[in-house]
Amino acid sequence: MRLLIFNIIGYIFVVLINFLANYLPINGKRTGEISDSLPVLFTPAGYVFSIWILIYVLLGIWVLRQIPKSRRNEPVYKVSFPWFLLTCLFNGSWILVWHYELFTLSVIVMIALLLSLIILYTKIKAVEHTWLDSAPFSIYLGWISVATITNIAFVLTDIGWNGFGLSDPVWTIIMMFVAAILAITFRIKNQDWLYPLVFVWSLIGIAVKNSDLGNGIPIFAYSLAALIFIVSIYPWKR
Repeated sequence: MRLLIFNIIGYIFVVLINFLANYLPINGKRTGEISDSLPVLFTPAGYVFSIWILIYVLLGIWVLRQIPKSRRNEPVYKVSFPWFLLTCLFNGSWILVWHYELFTLSVIVMIALLLSLIILYTKIKAVEHTWLDSAPFSIYLGWISVATITNIAFVLTDIGWNGFGLSDPVWTIIMMFVAAILAITFRIKNQDWLYPLVFVWSLIGIAVKNSDLGNGIPIFAYSLAALIFIVSIYPWKR
């Protein structure tokens, strides 16, 4: 029962903070407005961020599945403590520091969220679990992996980093290649097809965002998205 209460509180906290961030909004700006305040080419089109709805719905289902007494002591919930709670705290904290434009601190918080999700995902995969137990965190981890790269790119743009003389489109293409390698490696190593599909969704969004800029990014983004999609649906074996 104690774990259930912690998970419910953590879930309500993170959903509430994210709701208030755009409803109030916190510090007078919505989350997307801040993201769009700088020309970061790796940032996907606005519709891509609707993936948060899917993530929160799946996390809500994951929490609700713990309510029946027959499932409260399932290994998947035991190993999730305190990591699920930490992901909620880091997620909410990131919203706050982002809205108060503490961008360098936001990277630190984002990395903490990423690491806690990696640990949580690894622990759940190590015990007996169903698809509904792991799917929320496959998608969540995939999105935070992309978001971490985007967050870092935003901060580097904010501080005026010159990119060692390379242009923004070149750096964006490099980051997309890194993201593609990460997605493909994760797919093959963990036999997880949901994680890389998040990268497909994001890369298409990057292509859409850059479609009118004539910087060559869309063709690379679409090509990498197609490659990752093929790798995702191919029946890899360990």
